[in-house]
Amino acid sequence: MTKTRDACQALDARDPLADMRARFVLPEGVIYLDGNSLGALPKAVVNRSRQIVEQEWAEGLIRSWNDAGWYTAPTRVGAKIAGIIGAESGEVIVTDSTSVDLFKLLMGALALRPGRKTILGVQGDFPTDAYIAQGVASFVGAEFERVAADDLIAAIDEKTAVVCLTHVNYKTGFIHDMAKITAAAHAKGALTLWDLSHSAGVLDLQLGRADADLAVGCGYKYLNGGPGAPAYVFVAKRHQTAIGHPLTGWFGHKVPFEFAPDYVPAEGIAKMLTGTPPMLSLAALEAALDVFAGLDMRKVQAKASSLTELFIELSDERLTRHGFTVASPRNAAARGAQASLAHPEAYAVVQALIARGVIGDFRAPDVARFGLVPLYLSHVDVFDAVGIIDDVMETEAWNTPAFRTRKAVT
Repeated sequence: MTKTRDACQALDARDPLADMRARFVLPEGVIYLDGNSLGALPKAVVNRSRQIVEQEWAEGLIRSWNDAGWYTAPTRVGAKIAGIIGAESGEVIVTDSTSVDLFKLLMGALALRPGRKTILGVQGDFPTDAYIAQGVASFVGAEFERVAADDLIAAIDEKTAVVCLTHVNYKTGFIHDMAKITAAAHAKGALTLWDLSHSAGVLDLQLGRADADLAVGCGYKYLNGGPGAPAYVFVAKRHQTAIGHPLTGWFGHKVPFEFAPDYVPAEGIAKMLTGTPPMLSLAALEAALDVFAGLDMRKVQAKASSLTELFIELSDERLTRHGFTVASPRNAAARGAQASLAHPEAYAVVQALIARGVIGDFRAPDVARFGLVPLYLSHVDVFDAVGIIDDVMETEAWNTPAFRTRKAVT
């Protein structure tokens, strides 16, 4: 039997993460279900951003590179992310964008496996990851091969240098089995490279336990670092000495301020740095990550599963009659912190929902995607959101030219 709103309130009353919501700025009258594209604003970021602009930059000027700890920020913030994704100290550093970092690590992975020329991925993965893989393959004379997800392990062979995957599928929320795929790759002598952008911050990631080799991720989705927040790189310690770096900028030099004429890489994870870090956005990300201090990521993932399970249950009960089908895995263990619905008019429906204060997003050709972030969403939010979707369909509020006309950004 479908849960009532009272039952959802009872779940929220027992929620061990309920007090986390107060740490975020959430507009009145909005149910924000798009944290898988851009996380909500943590309140701590507001004061930290003011501090770095008005004090550290305006008053400290160039001195703040040392006095305010700017110079060491990439390593310091990387250590905070390491705790969230189950990595060791010294295995994560914040630098550049996800796409740039993916380029770095793909190039590094191919160099670590000389004689192997295949980057292996799956069909339907995040498009920009495929674009970068295609570019790298073209650049070095390698091959980028994509197979169906069910055929991935069988496709790993002696030609495979690296298996490159988005850990959680951006459209459906499907979770790849990191430990199983990594073990299969290692059995064939290949490496794994994971894009964690749709999983870090909502899932109990254990990169060390899974024996992961390499990973990247963005800072602006579930880590709530703000629009275009810096990304991060994970390199397991066993690879850090041998891995190369194609973008050998001055911040990754062993002694940057000697301004030596020739490049000598820094030791450890610091070698993955390239240029000067963007301190305004990096400071915002660091403040955002403080929200996770002391959190048990197992509880975070458990709540994510509860929210998505509720959304799917309510959708089956109330939205099937409107032509919706569930596009996410029904097995909670195989589903990230999002629930996706397929519908022929998904674009117009999402626009109508946004007008009603339920902010999700659309992915072509027919997917309405809802990110159910456990740190600031409640079971009542999910109940109310599904009720509004039901009403939008019942009243055909979506069926207007304004909502049906597609725009570049939803």
